[in-house]
Amino acid sequence: MANKFVLAYYYRMHTLILLFLITVCYAAYNLLVKISGSHIGATTSPILATICLQATALVVSIVYLIYITGQTTAIALPARACLWAVAAGLCIGLAEISYFYLFRGIGDDKPMAASSAIPFIVGGTIVIAVMVSRFVFNESLNTGQWIGAGLAFTGMMVLAMSAG
Repeated sequence: MANKFVLAYYYRMHTLILLFLITVCYAAYNLLVKISGSHIGATTSPILATICLQATALVVSIVYLIYITGQTTAIALPARACLWAVAAGLCIGLAEISYFYLFRGIGDDKPMAASSAIPFIVGGTIVIAVMVSRFVFNESLNTGQWIGAGLAFTGMMVLAMSAG
């Protein structure tokens, strides 16, 4: 019984470490797009910056694919998984192009501050994910999750009203 508890704790710690790593990487991604976008002139399209970002992500994925090829992990993708991955790719591609425009500035508008844009986008992601998880995926949510989504929404409204 004790070994089962230790094993569960071990896997839980790995999950939390992975969750933390992903959070740090997404935060760095957001901030690095802001820095890159701020170096793009107002008359220049940010599409090449988006392509550089995607090409780098592709290289990282290929290197990881080469790494796991020697392991026992299956390298097959069901058609439905591929379809949904392509849909996710379309969404992230559009988001990245838009991000670079947001941080470069659009027309006569000045670039948006990372301190307003990133928390608003991340907060919106939280609210949308919670709503879709509940009402589309039929996942049950506890009181804390609803409160967290409400706080994220409130934070987004405060950010929107105070952005200048």
